[in-house]
Amino acid sequence: MAKQKFYVVWEGHKPGIYKSWDECQKQVAGFPQAKYKSFESATEAEKAFQGNYWKYVQSAKKPGPKQRVSRSAIIQESVAVDAACSGNPGDMEYRGVWVADGRQLFHVGPLKDGTNNIGEFLALVHALAMLKTQNKPSLTIYSDSKIAQGWVKKGKCNTKLEKTGRNDEIFNLIDRAEKWLAVNKITNPIIKWETEDWGEIPADFGRKS
Repeated sequence: MAKQKFYVVWEGHKPGIYKSWDECQKQVAGFPQAKYKSFESATEAEKAFQGNYWKYVQSAKKPGPKQRVSRSAIIQESVAVDAACSGNPGDMEYRGVWVADGRQLFHVGPLKDGTNNIGEFLALVHALAMLKTQNKPSLTIYSDSKIAQGWVKKGKCNTKLEKTGRNDEIFNLIDRAEKWLAVNKITNPIIKWETEDWGEIPADFGRKS
């Protein structure tokens, strides 16, 4: 009988630890620059999942040149989200668009005394909730913010923003978003938008200097 292996997916459609290659393959197939590796025990896999991918692969000692990701890899039938903030904190807004044609699906703000990271987080949760309502549990969502993706994964907006009275609406949205994440299972793949290879994300507000 073949020895049980455990597969860690650091970057894939749904990062996590999987007990079979078939399960792992579903998470990395078609995902640009997926990061995964097999381990001999659950303990090793759990430790690795909490650590850095490069620590566990040979290329960490001598990483090669970054491979370019072709625009043909972009999933057109998908949603892209982004946020913009004038100042930090400042007037914050966020939106989601349909990647195939740039059509705006939702837009919130501007709201007083917010941050860009909060906007990115709220945009992701807004998109997840919208797609759940539309019964589209497997539609891909693109975001160019690793911080926001991490907050969504943990189910908490880990911001240090202080309440000013002017940003009460933002904190109300954060509270609603965290409560939604607490009771809903995320099934939609959330993929990092490869800005370096693909240009700005379609939901970008175009206000960079």
